[in-house]
Amino acid sequence: MACNRLPALSTAALALATAIIVGGPAAQAQIVRSEAHDFRVVRLVEGLEHPWGLAFLPDGRMLVTERPGRLRMVGKDRKLDAEPVGGLPAITPHGQGGLMDVAIHPRFAENSLVYISYAARGEGGVSTEVARGRLSGRRLEDVQVLFRQLPKSGGGRHFGSRLVFDRAGFLYITLGDRGEMERAQKPDDHAGSVIRLHDDGRVPQDNPFVGRPGWKPEKFTLGNRNIQGAAPHPQTGLLWTHEHGPQGGDEINVIRAGVNYGWPVITYGVQYVIGTQIGEGTHKTGMAQPLHYWVPSIAPSGMAFYTGDRFPHWRGDLFVGALRDQMLVRLKLDGEKVVAEERMLKGTLGRIRDVRNGPDGLLYLLTDDPRGVLARLEPTG
Repeated sequence: MACNRLPALSTAALALATAIIVGGPAAQAQIVRSEAHDFRVVRLVEGLEHPWGLAFLPDGRMLVTERPGRLRMVGKDRKLDAEPVGGLPAITPHGQGGLMDVAIHPRFAENSLVYISYAARGEGGVSTEVARGRLSGRRLEDVQVLFRQLPKSGGGRHFGSRLVFDRAGFLYITLGDRGEMERAQKPDDHAGSVIRLHDDGRVPQDNPFVGRPGWKPEKFTLGNRNIQGAAPHPQTGLLWTHEHGPQGGDEINVIRAGVNYGWPVITYGVQYVIGTQIGEGTHKTGMAQPLHYWVPSIAPSGMAFYTGDRFPHWRGDLFVGALRDQMLVRLKLDGEKVVAEERMLKGTLGRIRDVRNGPDGLLYLLTDDPRGVLARLEPTG
């Protein structure tokens, strides 16, 4: 197990990268010197309202979600379409929730299916739901709700939510505990878990709790606090996630069937304001230890393994966005162990909400702001 006290990538590791503002009207670029590569931060789109999730279409366009409930299209020319994508289901912006992640089907080129996660109202309050629709022009058609987090509740916190397809085509949905921590340990409650479904919403019969009385069969894990980052490992195919801790204790975990990740029984965080212990401490038999954790918190959101060729010294590294300190964190890995950490862009771009590995071998970032930015990291020279 690792924590935030790690060996440096070099003598300057964990020091912040140096940013140089480049002048000029099209100068939406910053030159950054980091441990392994110098790179430009290019602002592709500005003026997005609290953007949350990003998906790349095969033809070079991009879909970006805005938390108030709009799905936006960015053209091949990197210009934002004036009109949002139509046909979305009813979305309820509520506290931290709204329109969150977006993903495309692994066979999108054949079926044009787009998946979104969002907060929606129903009996008992609001919760995370997932729907899919067929993208036709700039509209979703034949929209179906595939999943509803139950029970719904009135709180405005901890909706999750990321959407990830694995190599076998299963859909993973990450959920938060909705700010009601005890729910993360309840077998008959979706809150505080990772959900695993077929692409059409059916429950896989090899899910770990299928057939077990009193358990929600959609659940793949339990004991997760609020997962806002998820990505498949490029070699093993296993789903890696990170989740917010309370005051400290943000975690990275490798997701495995039926595992209890401990929240709120064990955590490396403490109660807000008063700083007292939560649960039973940091360890308990039968509950998994995080692969990595941060004390103090960085408020992670969005994550991606870098697999491109444009930054060869980053290949295989894990990148995590951070809302706190407005930074991008690079983690050097040795198998399932974090061996070094570098913090970049602190305070220069904004609260980083999402991180994506682009099909062009570049890294893309979204910032959480009323006038949020879609930015791209490009190599210099």
